[in-house]
Amino acid sequence: MIRIASRSGLILCLGCLLAWSQAGPDVNGVAVVVYDEVITRDDVLKYIAPSVELLLRQYGDQPQVLNQKLQEAEQDGLNQLIERKLILHEFESAGYSLPESVVEEEIQKRIRERFGGDRVALVQTLKAEGMTMEEWKRKVREDYIIAAMRARHLGPSIFISPWRIEKYYAEHLDEFKLGDQVKLRTLMISTRGKSSPEFARELMRELKRQLDEGSSFADLARVYSEDSFAPKGGDRGWVERKGLRKELADVAFRLEPGQHSDVIDLGSTLWLLQVDAVRKNHVRTLPEVRDEIEAKLRTEEQNRRHQEWIARLKEKAFIRYF
Repeated sequence: MIRIASRSGLILCLGCLLAWSQAGPDVNGVAVVVYDEVITRDDVLKYIAPSVELLLRQYGDQPQVLNQKLQEAEQDGLNQLIERKLILHEFESAGYSLPESVVEEEIQKRIRERFGGDRVALVQTLKAEGMTMEEWKRKVREDYIIAAMRARHLGPSIFISPWRIEKYYAEHLDEFKLGDQVKLRTLMISTRGKSSPEFARELMRELKRQLDEGSSFADLARVYSEDSFAPKGGDRGWVERKGLRKELADVAFRLEPGQHSDVIDLGSTLWLLQVDAVRKNHVRTLPEVRDEIEAKLRTEEQNRRHQEWIARLKEKAFIRYF
């Protein structure tokens, strides 16, 4: 795995990868001019840096896929930066103003929410990201303006009629089909980092014995499980076969409701499973998915309005690509 020590190192790494994959212009060269505002390729790399380390982790062992994903991220970042410039220019051209008191209030809000009110933590984070305090404050101001302008131009609250929801449901039934499901609880103990992996195995055998004697799976999971579902007694809710590792799915989908498994040894992790209920493949009903469809249609309408607005801004703008 590629490890990046800092944001600047991340940007350098991305720049090298993109330059190697594209054999294109200088990483520090001009990418586009919007009115009299210049966006450099370095600006783009800094903007997309938060998502790059994830791409490196996900696709670091697949160079061709990684290069494609990085190029897509770069293009998406460039488009977003162009939109920001267009919106900020529209704000200035309209003669709007933003009181400094509002900006300062937003700054204090972010410090509270992201850093627990600790300005030292803020400064350390900005240093790691290669950003000065003034640059960060300017970004906060611009973020606030852009959010306000988007809200203004998206118009009033979007109403999605019941008819549209029902029509979408009828035309997209395949989206709501579910395969066989089990209501699953898990108890997992890792053998990694343990001084004695065999002790972990012995513990799991003891927990299995307690389950056989009638102990509560949920209670044992809360105390002993090391996965993220432990606080909920190991409850993962309804899961399909494709949502589980094959070795676990093969066991889970053979269990009857109320039945627990033997210890499943996957080497680095040990598992106990319990199925609380079974549900055969079916189509989710309209009442089950109504809110989900409404949210999806509302998001689509918001995106449509946003794209129309950006298209109008581009029509009257001076934009030059390099």
